[in-house]
Amino acid sequence: MGVECRYELAQAAYVKLALHALKHPAAAVNGLLVGTLADPAASPAVVSVADAVPLSHQPHPLPLLPTLELALTLVEDHFQAQGLAVVGYYHANARRDDADLPAVAKRVGDHIFRYFPRAAVLLLDNVKLEEVVKGNSRDAVVQLYTRDSSKSWRQAGSDGSSQLKLKEPSTNVVLADHVTTKKWQQVVDFDDHLDDISKDWLNASLLG
Repeated sequence: MGVECRYELAQAAYVKLALHALKHPAAAVNGLLVGTLADPAASPAVVSVADAVPLSHQPHPLPLLPTLELALTLVEDHFQAQGLAVVGYYHANARRDDADLPAVAKRVGDHIFRYFPRAAVLLLDNVKLEEVVKGNSRDAVVQLYTRDSSKSWRQAGSDGSSQLKLKEPSTNVVLADHVTTKKWQQVVDFDDHLDDISKDWLNASLLG
């Protein structure tokens, strides 16, 4: 279904996932994407990704964590009142030069796909992120993957099309500003929350 769909990534979601990766440069980080199917009748349909929820940081990609279902339930319960749902997953590899989508990201993507058939998986490009932080690039630091008819996750846009769009043109400038003020230090993921339940896994004040 990914071929029939376009994805708009809001500034809050994009900046949050990038700051999550910057906080743990030697770890694989991941999280959930929250949003909505903006207009199901449109052609192509548009999935609007409104927010990101950081989940974990680990030295290496791991199998599905036992906490994933708990996190999914809490995220769905919280965002349902806003008319939003889990629409995808993001992942950043631990190694700077690793540009492959790992098996764990595909498995989480498959799980989300069962509930939202237009699910997206975003893989963060660590090299591009470095360039954006330096103010040398306006390119998106994430690559979109969607599931094809063979149930495989494929990188979108290889045919020259652009299925992923940053909703706000100044998003990379805002990200660079947040890096300058070391906002990445304040990111709380679900791992942090489980270690200390007083920490806000929603990061409500992070970009305020």
